[in-house]
Amino acid sequence: MTSPDELTPMAAQIERAIRRASKGQSIDDTEARSLLAARGEQLAQLMAVASALRDQGVEARGLGPIITYSPKVFIPLTKLCRDSCHYCTFAASPAALRGRGEPMFLEPEEVLSIARAGAQAGCLEALFTLGDRPEDRWSAAAQWLDERGYDSTLAYLRAMAILVLEETGLLPHLNPGVMSWDELARLRPVAPSMGLMLETTSRRLFETPGLAHYGSPDKDPQVRLRVLADAGRLAIPFTTGLLIGIGETSAELVDSIRALKKLSQEYGHIQEVIIQNFRAKPTTAMAAAPDLETEAYLATIATTRVILGPRVRVQAPPNLSDRAELAGLIAAGIDDWGGISPVTADHVNPERPWPHLDVMHEVTEAAGMRLIPRLTAHPEYVTRPSWTDPHIQGHVAALADVVGLANPDAHPIGLGWQTRDADYQEFADSQAGGRVELAVDIDITGRTHDRRGDFDSVYGDWGQVAAAAVAAKRETFGGDVLAGLRLAENNPAALAEESNEDAAVALMSADGQALVELTRIADQVRADVVGDAVTYVVNRNLNFTNVCYTGCRFCAFAQRKSDADAFTLSPTEIGDRVDEAWSAGATEICMQGGIHPDLPGTAYFDLARAVKSRQPQIHLHAFSPMEVVNGATRAGISIREWLTTARAAGVDSIPGTAAEILDDDIRWILTKGKLPTDAWIDVVTTAHEVGLPSSSTMMYGHVDAPIHWVRHLRVLRQIQSRTGGFTEFVGLPFVHHNAPLYLAGVARPGSTRREDLAVTAMSRLMLYGSIDNIQVSWVKLGPQGCADLLLAGANDLGGTLMEETISRMAGSEFGSSVEASELVEIAGLAGRRAKQRTTTYGEIDSDKSHKDSQNGAKTHADGHSTVNLPTPSVFSAQHK
Repeated sequence: MTSPDELTPMAAQIERAIRRASKGQSIDDTEARSLLAARGEQLAQLMAVASALRDQGVEARGLGPIITYSPKVFIPLTKLCRDSCHYCTFAASPAALRGRGEPMFLEPEEVLSIARAGAQAGCLEALFTLGDRPEDRWSAAAQWLDERGYDSTLAYLRAMAILVLEETGLLPHLNPGVMSWDELARLRPVAPSMGLMLETTSRRLFETPGLAHYGSPDKDPQVRLRVLADAGRLAIPFTTGLLIGIGETSAELVDSIRALKKLSQEYGHIQEVIIQNFRAKPTTAMAAAPDLETEAYLATIATTRVILGPRVRVQAPPNLSDRAELAGLIAAGIDDWGGISPVTADHVNPERPWPHLDVMHEVTEAAGMRLIPRLTAHPEYVTRPSWTDPHIQGHVAALADVVGLANPDAHPIGLGWQTRDADYQEFADSQAGGRVELAVDIDITGRTHDRRGDFDSVYGDWGQVAAAAVAAKRETFGGDVLAGLRLAENNPAALAEESNEDAAVALMSADGQALVELTRIADQVRADVVGDAVTYVVNRNLNFTNVCYTGCRFCAFAQRKSDADAFTLSPTEIGDRVDEAWSAGATEICMQGGIHPDLPGTAYFDLARAVKSRQPQIHLHAFSPMEVVNGATRAGISIREWLTTARAAGVDSIPGTAAEILDDDIRWILTKGKLPTDAWIDVVTTAHEVGLPSSSTMMYGHVDAPIHWVRHLRVLRQIQSRTGGFTEFVGLPFVHHNAPLYLAGVARPGSTRREDLAVTAMSRLMLYGSIDNIQVSWVKLGPQGCADLLLAGANDLGGTLMEETISRMAGSEFGSSVEASELVEIAGLAGRRAKQRTTTYGEIDSDKSHKDSQNGAKTHADGHSTVNLPTPSVFSAQHK
């Protein structure tokens, strides 16, 4: 994997790269190539880092220390292919197939025979493998298909997948090669998952005569990357991977891993990455090429794990390694063995039989893990209905257990694909409206739609009886919880008083019926304060750079200038994105970036002017307190002067981010003291004083505790009482997946749903009469999570974003953009209506929505529900 013009990394370089990886720090391309070169003791160190990352991912899924596999049958629908890969023995010509007595395609009866044998042997997956578009090269293929009424191989594949679903109940996994958007969309309703090996991003191997992919049109890396991206846009759980040892350089290999990471971050659909070692086969053009050396293979697996992080599954085919080598694959960081068949051979590598399941159990258990069967799609995709087409949700549910793994008591049975019986329709209907959360939809909301209209008059004092029952139930709560609930109901703002801290902390820790009571009260307070409308803003996030050297340990967004994922937008690029946002109906630009070492303090003003020069009327919500301090320091001016100049340059409000937890002991762990609590307070207070409102935030679920949340909210209330400048409070659950603090084993894996509910409810109560709007983050919580919190005191869904880099790079699962209609649907999950707003919570005129986003004092005062900032001079006069 090293070309003559590549220098082999020195031991010190490898050591440094391993050290950075062990701390969860970003790895640039040079360091990644150093990791690939690890051998001997350094390889052992790298593998220890990789396996620790794997273990964090396994732990975060809550399924125990397991390695999964899919019990499958291998259905080689056709071995005809239009490509000529130099290492492949699967593909054959029509003449070769006739000479061996094999058909051009498997007939339906042959497909069913294989599938039924698999079902009887306990298989759950039907892996369809076939060559790419053979009808484009071989007239015999086109003729065979035409005689049977099919216009393409993919049309026949679709028919066979439906046949297997209906006749056997096995779940198809489709590997048909390169597909168009329309073809992917056409196949999605017949398969819970699909796959396409990227193999490599090397154009050299594709374009150079004599190299591995020359003469194979479907091996064009850009074409394959496009297929992977289209699959992500269509929400198809997708398997992909790399073929290692076919002549790629270490630089090309790193580029290939990076490409898969980028796709995974952007769409969240890459369910597993196969790292497959090259095995030379006789009679191929690469028959004389050496097999991939074992240590190089292990280093590649470990490096892939380091780059991809703990969340994406890394798979190694067990039949392509000797039994003695399997333990090393586990130690290098894999968490999936892929498909293993008790019935059929690996038709792509027929010379390498599958190891017996007893062997796999033994090897896996010796590594301290359990071998567990799964379905074609991994559990997180099985349990989220949006990833499975409604046509096959019933088929998947029939074989899945409650966590989305294979149900050991289920056996595949054919189920009609188009015909939906009563049980299936009930299942589909339940999924269409979103998963029912009993603790929220029943306990908190209650049964609100099945009461008589004259219930109260008919049943007289039932309300009093119910209230008495609730009061009796409360008497079973602990003293602090009971005291807290009484305050919440009668004087919620008192929970922010220091004298009531014990009660507030008890409520932050509430669970069970106490949590149900807490969220019920908070939801009623929400209704009293802001009504039932769920608000949102149409905006675009603009992260102008992710180059950042602050060293915040919770942040996966920050990159060094040399890192592969680093970017910095030019003023022209920023302006173009502002124009796009305005054309799409946005009323706000939310602009933040990393602390770039080359960015002068005045550059922020230039960025603001770049936005306003394109669209003067758009509201510019820009620059976190960390950026403000950096800008003022670099410009050599005071915070007040910097903020005043920023306002004159076009900034209309600032994000209250970088608050994290307003406790310096916690902040030291998170940021190494980069922005002390007093500095954050100074920035937002000064911003309010010069006429710039701000949001307020709290990031929780890392190294903090309920007492920190209570004290944080108290500080925010105290600031608001002085300035009145906060527009909303936003609770931000810690997205842990790729965060260095979590990868280093310091932070816990984010918040729990109990904590989300408690924080939301308590923010509503502790900020009562101070900050009216409580926002939840769909990026971090997803649709159902947001709906749950809308029933616990929240009233706002934030913005459409159009792009969001920070949470995505941290490993958020819920995308980076939504349509306004999707926010309306989230509100609907909570039984509420949605309503567009301005940044400062003013009304939007549906006929002239952009006009109502004009900035300045008029906007701040016009229809503003919380913030009514005076001009600086008037404000100063009021507070002299």
